Amino acid sequence: MTKKKIVLAEDNSTLSLLLKFRLEKEGYELLMAEDGRKALDLIEKETPDLILTDIMMPFVSGLEVISHIRLKLDSDTPIIVFSSAGQEEMVIKAFNLGANDFMGKPFSPNELIIRVKRLLN
Repeated sequence: MTKKKIVLAEDNSTLSLLLKFRLEKEGYELLMAEDGRKALDLIEKETPDLILTDIMMPFVSGLEVISHIRLKLDSDTPIIVFSSAGQEEMVIKAFNLGANDFMGKPFSPNELIIRVKRLLN
């Protein structure tokens, strides 16, 4: 059975590494991007099974990542969005653009894993 591929777009390297470690322990293959531009490159090259993206990132925002996936790539790959508190407007935009799920930071990696499994099964 091939591992499910997840692209993680997150500019906080501490959080990225923590999530990479936890998700790989669950048997997923993690592809890391520290900004939205790199995330889009990875998504186009690797066609992941799931995308995790922060909303606020350098160069290309998480919102732009979502709209690129849904409109340009015409893909329905599940997307989970992260956002810091107080960004309610961004979260609503993310859902309107086609995000499947949302987690406010800081969040529990265990909860993330449950949500990832739910979207991938």
